[in-house]
Amino acid sequence: MGKNRQNWTAEPWGDSEELECAMVIPETDDCATIAFRAPSGAWFDYKPGQFLTLDLPLPSGTIQRTYTISSSPSRPLSISITVKAQAGSLGTRWMLDHLKPGMRLRAYGPAGQFTSLRHPARKYLFISAGSGITPMMSMTTWAWDSGEMPDIVFVHAARKPSDIIFKNRLEQFAARVPGLQLRFTVEEVEPFSVWHGYRGRLNQIMLGLMAPDYLEREVFCCGPEPFMKSVREGLASLGYDMARYHEESFSAPALEEIPIQTAAPVGDVQLHFARSGKSADCVGTDTVLAVAKRAGLNIPSSCNFGLCGTCKVRKLSGEVAMVHNGGISDDEIADGYILACCSRPMGAVELDI
Repeated sequence: MGKNRQNWTAEPWGDSEELECAMVIPETDDCATIAFRAPSGAWFDYKPGQFLTLDLPLPSGTIQRTYTISSSPSRPLSISITVKAQAGSLGTRWMLDHLKPGMRLRAYGPAGQFTSLRHPARKYLFISAGSGITPMMSMTTWAWDSGEMPDIVFVHAARKPSDIIFKNRLEQFAARVPGLQLRFTVEEVEPFSVWHGYRGRLNQIMLGLMAPDYLEREVFCCGPEPFMKSVREGLASLGYDMARYHEESFSAPALEEIPIQTAAPVGDVQLHFARSGKSADCVGTDTVLAVAKRAGLNIPSSCNFGLCGTCKVRKLSGEVAMVHNGGISDDEIADGYILACCSRPMGAVELDI
């Protein structure tokens, strides 16, 4: 037995080492959970609801994609993402077709502010659709493992019953604790099967039946942007306190919601990269990310509009004009961090890269 025992270290995993694929577990059509471990034996420390960014070695070249962690930090010896291929998918399609146990990928993170730990409450309402169920699964598993399961109404929308990711696991949780109430709705029912849940697109009437006390609950929502927009508008029209509404999205915000960029000075400016010893000339309209790439430096990035937080770097001196969409916290900004994809230099700037 001794020679088969994993040599776990006492150190948490950092993004300076690759992750090794341990298992690929089919979930639904074109959807699988991929479990990773740290080859060094390090354990994983993160907040339920956060995400990772992965380097994916496609034949056309490495691309970076961001995925929410579906496992819970209460089970720290491995870390999992659950991926579903969409139409035109590149990175996820590659993983489903080619990623096997033993293969290694570079990962960055964890990152993200979407977590119930930042908003403790007596009652929660989790609302998700499609693969947006992944952060809700992480937060629910954390609550289950804590031994003090709070009051959670878990609402999930899918196209058909067989598309509901984690259905069996969630039902096993709910069968053992009174505090977890599952509410599933589907757009269509499969032939020769019995469906006892809701049917149709999630709406205000349905939400009132699923969670009559929704006004008392802290709401977390994740799914396609049209779905979340419908949920936002529905809750607001019902008089819900939207300060208690939290959502996760990796889609670009609507153009009318993007703040106007503060004008940077006209003329040449310079970026200094302290650790690499490089400098690069640029103009005030260049982003830090673009300048770094031209200088041959790789800053991990994914969304490129200030939402995911993958391109977070530390500014040592100088000023930048940064317009982000929630990918960085006020505390991180106070500590000198910026998002390279949406920061433009305003004079000479030195970065810890």
